[in-house]
Amino acid sequence: MKLVVLAMAPLFALASGAASGLPAHVPVLLIPGWSDTGRDLTTLRRRLVAAGWSEGEVVAVTFRDPFGDNTTHAGEIAEAVDALLADTGADRLDIVAHSMGGLATRKYLDDPGGAARVRRVVLLATPNQGTWAAYLAFGGGRSDMMPGSPFVDSLNVRPSIPEGVDALTVRTRTDLHILPSSSATLPGVKGVEVCCPTHEGLLDDDRVFDIVRDFLGEGIVNGAMR
Repeated sequence: MKLVVLAMAPLFALASGAASGLPAHVPVLLIPGWSDTGRDLTTLRRRLVAAGWSEGEVVAVTFRDPFGDNTTHAGEIAEAVDALLADTGADRLDIVAHSMGGLATRKYLDDPGGAARVRRVVLLATPNQGTWAAYLAFGGGRSDMMPGSPFVDSLNVRPSIPEGVDALTVRTRTDLHILPSSSATLPGVKGVEVCCPTHEGLLDDDRVFDIVRDFLGEGIVNGAMR
């Protein structure tokens, strides 16, 4: 079974200006959380396209096993990164990851060559130190998300985000999936707390979209730092 990516037709279409090696925007890869697929990122993808990114510059990943472990997911992210960069002609891309997808993204950045291919990362409600809600999960991702798990600990003994990658964390005060909520932050990484979408509601919230758009487009943080 092949990795699935969601993009409007044509799949991985060339962005305007990509033939010159200078896409209109840096391409964006959207990464879903535990149990989710690329379809759960449809609203975010459509809004980025409406904000100026071309159809071929924004791609949402669907993992082969949405409940699987983050090391396997990181390998699938690598496949998607290679494909999107090859299609657009860009040297680097940006990543927006939701929930557990942020852990797989951090693992990808730690793998050889990963950080060199990524410019900016937004982590939406990622359990960076684990979450007690993982006890209600299943599959390979369950053990990865446990507080104090070997996987989480392995990520956190190194720099939170590799040098050269600009990152932002976003969390919501009403998140019942990331417990404690402070797990959605990272030491030394810019962070914004918003009120008051749910965990899944972060993907559709107007305020959160403005934060994501401004950070990806201009590298600015549009919100109160926490």
